[in-house]
Amino acid sequence: MGEVKKHPKCMRFVAAFSRHPMLLDWLWQRVRATWGPTIEVSAPFPFSESAYYQSSMGHNLLKQFAVLDLDYDPTDLADNKILTNEWESEAKRSFEFTEDRPLNIDPGYMSLTKIVLASTKNREHRIYLQNGIYAEVTLAFRDQQWKPMEWTYPDYQRADFREFFFHARKCLLSR
Repeated sequence: MGEVKKHPKCMRFVAAFSRHPMLLDWLWQRVRATWGPTIEVSAPFPFSESAYYQSSMGHNLLKQFAVLDLDYDPTDLADNKILTNEWESEAKRSFEFTEDRPLNIDPGYMSLTKIVLASTKNREHRIYLQNGIYAEVTLAFRDQQWKPMEWTYPDYQRADFREFFFHARKCLLSR
């Protein structure tokens, strides 16, 4: 019989995109007020790999990441996704934008070996957590680099995204 152990070291991250920089700023204030200080917030990346969101979010989308919690409990992921969904609804109600969805927020976590995203969408490679929330391993750390899975979203396959997570992983490794 295997020995039951505590989860490995993990850190929380939040990915978000919008065409409104002020909404991203609003989100990072909300993240800090709720979950504590950020270790790093990325520069905005142009989100151009998919036209999927253009009908509901518009054009010229920007994506950012924030990394926090060097001692994150991955069993909190489903609750984090439910909360960020509430923040998306709040942003839509609180600001006068014409888009159906002015802000998209995706929480996740990183361990030394994987990057996991939360989702409300069921797919064959996602594991059900609770309350309608699934988890997906999006990137795996192999051969000293983050490598995509066959289902990894195109933006997470970008070299600049993976470089951001490579540096974030160094923070986790140093603890």
